[in-house]
Amino acid sequence: MPNQAKGAIVGLGVTPMGKIYGRRSVDFAAEAIALALEDAGLQKSDIDGLLINANIPNDMDPRTQMTLGFENLNLINVMSAYGSTAGGMMQYACMAIREGLAKTIVLVYADAPLSPSRGAGQSYAGPHRYPLGGMTGLKAAYGEFGANVGYALAAQRHMHLYGTTEDHLGIIAVGQRKWAQLSPWAQMKALMTMEDHHNSRWIAEPLRLFDCCLVSNGAVALIVTSVDRAKDLKQPPVHVLGYAQCAPGDNLDTSRHPAVETGAKRSGEVAFRMAGITRDDIGTCQLYDCYTYTVLVTLEDYGFCKKGEGGPFVADGKLGPGGSLPTNTGGGQLSGYYMWAFTPLSEAVVQARGQGGARQVPNSDFVLVSGNGGILNFHSTLILSRHTSG
Repeated sequence: MPNQAKGAIVGLGVTPMGKIYGRRSVDFAAEAIALALEDAGLQKSDIDGLLINANIPNDMDPRTQMTLGFENLNLINVMSAYGSTAGGMMQYACMAIREGLAKTIVLVYADAPLSPSRGAGQSYAGPHRYPLGGMTGLKAAYGEFGANVGYALAAQRHMHLYGTTEDHLGIIAVGQRKWAQLSPWAQMKALMTMEDHHNSRWIAEPLRLFDCCLVSNGAVALIVTSVDRAKDLKQPPVHVLGYAQCAPGDNLDTSRHPAVETGAKRSGEVAFRMAGITRDDIGTCQLYDCYTYTVLVTLEDYGFCKKGEGGPFVADGKLGPGGSLPTNTGGGQLSGYYMWAFTPLSEAVVQARGQGGARQVPNSDFVLVSGNGGILNFHSTLILSRHTSG
């Protein structure tokens, strides 16, 4: 039904994040789910659906149901579209609830890539993460393997085409660090200046250390149910008004601008139309920010500014505290914590509830949430609200 809520988020659980050693992914998942159940005022026996966001090591599989102690589920799946998965999970959860296939569904992402002997830089590196056989090996032979180089090439192309600068990327990182200083969940609390950003080491030019997301051990869980049932639960419901996905395909396809056009455009159009609102109604954006460039190009493709104008658009600091378009108000993945698309989604729930404390934005009636997977290959969009219709 257009313009009416498709489901409601009623529980949120976020574990401590960062260098927390000696625990498996499933241990973090169990804690996050327990926190979400307590947050919603529900029992484990109330849950009849479980959607698991697969992680890179694939240790979160369907057997996680047994480890967590869930019984008699009507719905279970392990899903992966990489960083865009959370939006797809929310879409499928709402559809299942509306079709009567399940009543109350847990969505969870958990990961534990960090260890005392393996730091952030090694956590997603190596052939066990990125198989290098076949044609994939050709790119690696020229030095392109892993996400850092792919996003660096995308940012370089944007700079070449439109004059985007290092300052434009830096202002995004600095603004999100300011937000992180207001969030009790954030890993990075130290003050960051533009000079600090520019002095941080190169990861893959033009991306510096502070242009790149964190790596975190931890988990996030959400509980989704029907709009009617949500009215009687513990927390103010956060309604899902719109959702959509778009997977453009190979971002090296020269029939379109490689890596400077993303699935945000099409999925955003569908989600806004479903919700019955426009960009002008959005009070805060929670955008996937694996790199500063990802924020900039996503804003363009959602239509907040024209293609190529993302740099000047963010230059006045409008994304940071006190700005006209508060974005990634928990610090995002750059300074908050890295739980794939569950990072922006969890902060969106906090803002839509009005529970952000020192970081709460004045207008959180409608919240835009993005997910991004691969190297700008997959995209998901959610529009959340405290209201039941747009």
